Amino acid sequence: MFFQRIETPGIAHFAYILGGGGSAAIIDPARDVERYLDILRRNGLTLRYVLETHRQEDFEMGGAALRGITGAEIAACDHEIMAHADKRLRNGETFALGGGISFRALHVPGHTPESMCYAVTLDEAPDTVWAVFTGDALFMGDTGRTDLTDAEKTGEHAGELYDGLHEKIFPLGDQALVLPAHGPGSACGGNVADREWSTLGIERKANAAGRLDREGFVRHKLSERMARPPYFRLMEEVNLHAGRPLEDRPLAWLSPEDFAARCTNGVVIDTRDVEAFAGGHIPGSVNVWQGGMAIYGGWIGCAHDPVWLVADDPQAALDARLALARIGLDRVEGALAGGFPAWRNAGREVATLATETPRGLAARLDAEDTAVLDVREESAFAEGHIPGARHVHAGRIEEKLGDLGLDRDAPVAVTCSVGHRGGLAASLLARAGYTNVSNLLGGMTAWQKLDLPTEKAA
Repeated sequence: MFFQRIETPGIAHFAYILGGGGSAAIIDPARDVERYLDILRRNGLTLRYVLETHRQEDFEMGGAALRGITGAEIAACDHEIMAHADKRLRNGETFALGGGISFRALHVPGHTPESMCYAVTLDEAPDTVWAVFTGDALFMGDTGRTDLTDAEKTGEHAGELYDGLHEKIFPLGDQALVLPAHGPGSACGGNVADREWSTLGIERKANAAGRLDREGFVRHKLSERMARPPYFRLMEEVNLHAGRPLEDRPLAWLSPEDFAARCTNGVVIDTRDVEAFAGGHIPGSVNVWQGGMAIYGGWIGCAHDPVWLVADDPQAALDARLALARIGLDRVEGALAGGFPAWRNAGREVATLATETPRGLAARLDAEDTAVLDVREESAFAEGHIPGARHVHAGRIEEKLGDLGLDRDAPVAVTCSVGHRGGLAASLLARAGYTNVSNLLGGMTAWQKLDLPTEKAA
């Protein structure tokens, strides 16, 4: 038997390749499929099935691309959302892969109505489940969010998810490996545990879905407060057709002069660290740090808007373009050749962004009228924030500007957990014309490390 997990950085996505007898199945692949094909080639495997646990919300799926290249069948739930599937499965249906490996499809709605899990058994122990591919129904330490299809039915969907897990998944046995579609940091789960592997036995005891009764679990899901990135809507649309093949075109490398002439159409995303961006950047550019591109690039970019990249080096620019492509944003029109140093050395206009230290900000709050804007998730803000801080999610700055009551010329200090989202939010405020914006370096992590005052929210 061949088995490998393939991780996608930034979106905490897990895909899996399971093979036996020369045949293989890929579970929940992303659209940049060449990495999967390379594994198949190196191990002498022929792709027979692409198993989709559900229509993914946070990345563009690779089923259509793999089917087009290899002729593999797409298997998914027998639900109208998955009409693109070749093999449409009902709850309890089984099918063989080869090499003594078999799958049993288990319909577990709640995260989405078409969510399907796949239990794996081996011929040498047909009555014992080796592993279960749980998609977003069951994570390590958490379950998928239940507010996606209809926020008004979050509790109803939570009940469906609880019933499905207890009636179909936990009874598979404590020995079964749990193989979810995401790990910690996913936008589809609120508190995914940071552990490498898990079993149903561990999740039955450590996961809220296993520890709580049905009523308690529903309350738990109703209490979750997770932002919904705007690119989720695009993923819902393109993943109805199992995603689109990745575009194969070179990235245009532009001189400072060409970049300046063309970047006024669209958004300029600077992927450097917050400290580098603060020291000097292209006026009007937005700071989305490299590691946050796969999620926060989707808050800033739009499927139809051109994107122009500024990065530390060519590989960083290519990685940023791929991160955007994984969430369906294909209109990266060019990157600044030579990065920001080339822009600076060409004598182009340069903007800066003020930064704060925790003690410096604390002293200023006592001495002058500085507004503090906390841009973390709502739950993190509620657990503890700088006294008097206002709250808005970093990705919703532009959408909520009119509600924040901020003076465009008065001091505004932005904070997040360590400074990355603060840099993003501060750059958005600066682009919107706020003239006295600063970013708290170290964020609430450093603030609390120094035992500076905090307060909680309801």
